[in-house]
Amino acid sequence: MPFTFKKQIFGFMDLIRFTKMVPKRREKLAEGSAEKIPATYRVNETAKILHPGYQSAKLVKITQNTADTKTYEFETDKPFYFRAGQYMTLGTNVNGSEASRPYAVSSAPGAALGKRVAFTVKKCGFFSGYLFDNAKEGDIFTVGDPSGEFCYEPLKDAKHVVAVAGGSGITPFYSMAQAIADGTMDFKLTIFYGAKTEEDLIFKKELDALGSDKIRLVYVLSDEKKAGYESGFIGADLISKYVSGDFTVMMCGPQAMYAFLDKELKKFDLPPRRIKKEANTVGVRDVKEEHYKIKVKIGFESYTVDADSRETVLVALERAGLKVPAKCRAGGCGFCHAKLVSGSFSIPGADKRRLADSKFGYFHPCCSYPDSDMEIIANKA
Repeated sequence: MPFTFKKQIFGFMDLIRFTKMVPKRREKLAEGSAEKIPATYRVNETAKILHPGYQSAKLVKITQNTADTKTYEFETDKPFYFRAGQYMTLGTNVNGSEASRPYAVSSAPGAALGKRVAFTVKKCGFFSGYLFDNAKEGDIFTVGDPSGEFCYEPLKDAKHVVAVAGGSGITPFYSMAQAIADGTMDFKLTIFYGAKTEEDLIFKKELDALGSDKIRLVYVLSDEKKAGYESGFIGADLISKYVSGDFTVMMCGPQAMYAFLDKELKKFDLPPRRIKKEANTVGVRDVKEEHYKIKVKIGFESYTVDADSRETVLVALERAGLKVPAKCRAGGCGFCHAKLVSGSFSIPGADKRRLADSKFGYFHPCCSYPDSDMEIIANKA
């Protein structure tokens, strides 16, 4: 049906108003400030801090914590912010391979606004071993965006957090303790920190200095008995000795610790939302050594790389010098997802892919092991 224009009795008034529009605009412009329009705005600068993207970071300090643990402090190109408990990827070129690994940030969130960030790394595996043996002050690395949900959530978590740490799993809780101490975060934190011996405790001196009515430290040694320390393993009885009322449990440590606590925490009848685990990255698969070929397309380029059945598809791509997306390396975030054209793979443990990824043929190279020759389409980092 064609539109019919309805005549207005005083329609000519609109024409009069229209003729005055341009002079009025000129008047308003003349009344405006002569100052130049700013090149950037506060909201833009805030967005850059919250979403810094990949950036260069200079290694400025290395501290030996224990026999097999060091803390690496970096100066970044840009200020940024993260939530205590989050991780970031740290990467560099290692003998021709574009390698990176996710590490929980052990420094306070406030330090990142001053372009400083620290990672505490235990010597184990390819990249961590490289850091431990070869990294030196002045080296340039690449760090990614802060990521992960292993954080205190005021709307979901209890006001009291029970943190269970094993070995180097203390790092996210050390960051939280610093944030509570400087007033960035506000909740009660009781840390149960387990290690084999007193010498294996990382940040003990620093943690003791942070102790307060909001931060309580309970050290647990499994291989020795000493005054002032609990002994054995962290379980329901030990937690009940120091904690009462409503609380959220957050745990970070080896898989064996998780398996033990899964059984122990059932005694508290906590809702699932009140139990959080920091995911562990996948490692070398214990299977017979087999070798395959992976054809991979990245953008307009195609490559063929060698793959080992014991290592993930992502490691195969990195060993070939290809730069592809990677973050959690545990199959949870989906940042690395790639399209499977042909071939087969295995995923250890639970399949954490989104339903849409699984349905439309995408997989996570970071936690998938090749079981045959493969052809894939990957994204460029």
